[in-house]
Amino acid sequence: MILANNICLGYDNKKDIIQNAKFKINNKDFVFITGSSGSGKSTLLKSFYSDIKLKSGTLLVNKFDLNNIQNMQLKKLRKSIGIIYQDYKLIKEYTVEENIMLPLKINGYSDKLSRDQAHKLLKHVKLPNKAKCYPDELSGGEQQRVGVARALSHNPQLILADEPTGNLDDYSADVIWNLLKKANEQLGIAVVVVTHRIPDNFGLSFRKFSISAGEVYES
Repeated sequence: MILANNICLGYDNKKDIIQNAKFKINNKDFVFITGSSGSGKSTLLKSFYSDIKLKSGTLLVNKFDLNNIQNMQLKKLRKSIGIIYQDYKLIKEYTVEENIMLPLKINGYSDKLSRDQAHKLLKHVKLPNKAKCYPDELSGGEQQRVGVARALSHNPQLILADEPTGNLDDYSADVIWNLLKKANEQLGIAVVVVTHRIPDNFGLSFRKFSISAGEVYES
């Protein structure tokens, strides 16, 4: 699923944020990535979908070599990944339904299939009556549930979540964690989550990677 060998990540000519990281994330793993603010958690996550390029080392994600990935391969890689953002990144001009349909439409699915999948997922995230609403008509917790539905819409092999509960109250955070656990347990999707704090009594087997002083280690 993800195989990193001595990868270094950073910006311009500044000191590397991630230094010589070496690890493996398997199919169906649930992984938390923790560390202090500025430690490189989000930088590492972005490297998994090639939003940040490697400075050195090798990185394979879903069998794609990110060192030499071309545009067509990058599109295929991103089709296999669902991404959940802390700030939701929903398109304000699109309805909830249209936001969830977007990855399917990009992947060439018909309007009918895309819409059917969106409504199925809205039931799954307990927002069946919000299809025609716009993002700014929803609470933060509801917007993040739409974000989860969008990430699941195209049946990804891997979900990457960057502080998915950072802006949410405890109830909404619990809903998001339960949705991610179900994606992992019931659908077999590998989940990698950047977070400042792992929830108490998570109730699911997981792995934990920590980042400190540029080093990535499993704890």
